[in-house]
Amino acid sequence: METKITKKTDGKILIITGFVAIVILFLIYSRFEYLNVTLDAVPVLQRIAFAFYIILGLSFCAISYGLYRFHKQQTTKNENTILAIIGVITYNKRSRQIFVAAFIAYGLFFALASGIIVYQPEVIFSEHYGAVVPSAHITSCCGPPGYMPKIVAFFTEHIGLQIIPINLVLLLVVSYLVGLNFAIAAKAFSITKQGGGLGAIGASTGLFIACPTCAGTVLSLLVGGSAIALTIAIAQLQTVFIAISIPVLLVTPIIMTRRIRKIKSESCS
Repeated sequence: METKITKKTDGKILIITGFVAIVILFLIYSRFEYLNVTLDAVPVLQRIAFAFYIILGLSFCAISYGLYRFHKQQTTKNENTILAIIGVITYNKRSRQIFVAAFIAYGLFFALASGIIVYQPEVIFSEHYGAVVPSAHITSCCGPPGYMPKIVAFFTEHIGLQIIPINLVLLLVVSYLVGLNFAIAAKAFSITKQGGGLGAIGASTGLFIACPTCAGTVLSLLVGGSAIALTIAIAQLQTVFIAISIPVLLVTPIIMTRRIRKIKSESCS
């Protein structure tokens, strides 16, 4: 009995452990926000910053493997629950392909829109920033919680990388939810084609809300380069747009799955 319980719950345990570790990591590192840095403290902070990203990477691995185990465990259950249906929907080969494609595509879009991937064709990094190209360094101190330590890399004179912890967490979390929404929405569309009665509008809900970064990006394009102050303000609100979208990205799969379950129950009866 104990073995069965462990197999059923280890996926959840890994997911919870990973997120708890990330929160604790952010809280611990936030203590360095107002630190008075001396030359002697710099090497110590560098080592702490490296340890921060190692633990963060291990937390992501635990969450990823936990999600994989959790999805797989749901497929073995002969139940009609929301989670079991989501597990069955997302575990087949076609759904996995849709999930991976949406995850990667949105992840790249998010990285470009949020400034993780920096592409500035009009700027020469070595001249404008005094950077050595190619190079990479970690900024260990100091800044608001979630924004330090920061990794900055210059690959070419116009392409670089800026990894901020909170943006990295949002990238992975939101990209996962977007991939999940696309996979379930694709199943909803297939039911619509089969005459299941889901409705095109209801089936496409997951696709319309699956781009939380688009709000800030579209507004930036509409404003244009002339209103620099407003464009910067919109860029700063990008995180707010994404944070607001996360509850929607969580609720929408549940709504679509309930509808799918209802349609299948009606067709069976």
